[in-house]
Amino acid sequence: MDRLRAVRGATINPLSERFNLPQHQADGDWQDMQPMVDGATAPVRTSVTVEQPRTIIARNASPDVPFDRSINPYRGCEHGCIYCFARPSHAFHDLSPGIDFETRLFAKPLAAALLRAELAKPGYAPRPIAFGTNTDPYQPIERDWRITRQCIEVLAETGHPLTITTKSDRVLRDIDLIAPMAERGLAAVMLSVTTLDARLTMTLEPRAAHPERRLRAVQELATAGVPTYVSISPIIPAITDHEMEHILERAAEAGAHAAFFIPVRLPHEVAPLFRAWLDTHFPDRAGKVMSIIQSLRGGRDNDPGFFTRMQGQGPWADLLRTRFHKACRRYGLEGERITLRTDLFRKPPGAQGELF
Repeated sequence: MDRLRAVRGATINPLSERFNLPQHQADGDWQDMQPMVDGATAPVRTSVTVEQPRTIIARNASPDVPFDRSINPYRGCEHGCIYCFARPSHAFHDLSPGIDFETRLFAKPLAAALLRAELAKPGYAPRPIAFGTNTDPYQPIERDWRITRQCIEVLAETGHPLTITTKSDRVLRDIDLIAPMAERGLAAVMLSVTTLDARLTMTLEPRAAHPERRLRAVQELATAGVPTYVSISPIIPAITDHEMEHILERAAEAGAHAAFFIPVRLPHEVAPLFRAWLDTHFPDRAGKVMSIIQSLRGGRDNDPGFFTRMQGQGPWADLLRTRFHKACRRYGLEGERITLRTDLFRKPPGAQGELF
């Protein structure tokens, strides 16, 4: 394993061809000489570009997701999860869904001010805002930028409900805000635990928190009274599926309220990135893994259909669901999804002026 692959998830950095983006042409500048000077395995450093959107609440009408609005403080994600379905969004910026997605990030420092302004608009009707639906709100750069925390502060002040999905125990930093909100019925958190194998984590999701740290976060959140869920997502056949029952057992021991899972999804550019990752790290079973994934996805690498994209289809999907439900019954993880309150919401005063 070379140095690049040891610290990043993607093993390649191809540009997307879906939007006719220009491939890089050698023009004799210093970047063309970099491999000769630094070596092919030189580490790729993370850069952050400030983004200034006009709005911060994204809306969706997908019938198979349990929320209609979300906030993404960042574009791209340094966690580097090879399977991340958000990778193709980097192609919109003329950047690769591969290593660029993990290293060339965008931050939205005006997010909290934009949120305050949107909540103050006439006619705004509150419903839970989901964090972590695209890229992780607690990825490493949140330590310094604190954009997620600033947004939570606005929601706490206004009594607005929120949900958080993350792979990071950094969420505990904000437990001083989240726990009081949960006590009022305004917050729930989901920790994603894909595998308990730390060595596998190093290549599968190289800059995400250690699995044990995520489970400790589940425990601390649950102890603080925060409704906390564990998501085994994605389940990768012949790579992580054998861990399902053990992860659920550990989640129950940590005090999780309930659990969920999604079979691996490989939309657009994610499929060739994932295939390259398999060829690098699991060449002995790459064909088997892709064969099972295709059996889950109607004979293709990916099935974009509503509902089936989240559940899979065929015998393998049926087997995963049967195992999952049996294990949830065994470990007491059949709790219902928490219904968050919206009646406590109060519009923020004077929000519009803070943007100028």
